[in-house]
Amino acid sequence: MTHTLVPAPLSAQTEAQIAALAKRAQKAGGPLMKAVNLAGGRAEGLMEKLPQGVRDRIEDVTGSALEQCYKAASGVRGSGVLPDAGKHGHKIAVAVSGGAGGFGGLGSAVLELPATVSIFFAAIQKIAAEHGFDPDDEVVRLECLRVFGSGSPLEEDDGVNTGFLAARVMLNGAGAHAMIARIAPKFALVMGQKLAAQTVPVIGAVTGAAVNLAFLGYYQELAHVRFSLMKLAQSHAEGEVLHAFRAANAKPVRP
Repeated sequence: MTHTLVPAPLSAQTEAQIAALAKRAQKAGGPLMKAVNLAGGRAEGLMEKLPQGVRDRIEDVTGSALEQCYKAASGVRGSGVLPDAGKHGHKIAVAVSGGAGGFGGLGSAVLELPATVSIFFAAIQKIAAEHGFDPDDEVVRLECLRVFGSGSPLEEDDGVNTGFLAARVMLNGAGAHAMIARIAPKFALVMGQKLAAQTVPVIGAVTGAAVNLAFLGYYQELAHVRFSLMKLAQSHAEGEVLHAFRAANAKPVRP
């Protein structure tokens, strides 16, 4: 006789955990909005400052950067353990990258983008590891990519209510390429808004560092929420976990 493992129902404690994660997701974009506003102008209008050719270039660069991050993630370490960037390593790196990119205006900001995306991805992988997931595992690497496409810091979006890959995705290069093709346009739009805040030379060095830090914090928060929910889904039905998250996320956030 075979026994089917029935996921445990959500306890009051688990529902409270999920509610806390929903609140965390709702608050993730706060620091970013302040940084963008300090950079000058409403977030919705930042992309309009960029020429169409530059917008197209940003999407190409963003897609290429995501491809490189995904490929490099499993090939450079070998040991299966992420390099220790320390408590503030990723923050220092994106601040330096954003500062260097913003110093020369739009031209240098576009050149800075691949390095910044790589740092974001490494920080997300580190969070995956903190939640007990193997950052070298292909499914986990794909989930790290999905953090970039699951929400926007410049609009209302819970960021993590689209389910998890688990074993349902075709694990090969073509599958990863297709996912990146879907993620890149949305992520490029967000990155374009980031770069628009760095278009003032010299002053852009300050805003570039500040905006990069704010974006890093946003994606780190989404990663914490996503991988926490994935951890809960290992011992509970995924549908129940995500349903509870959506329900909690529909409630207005309270300070």
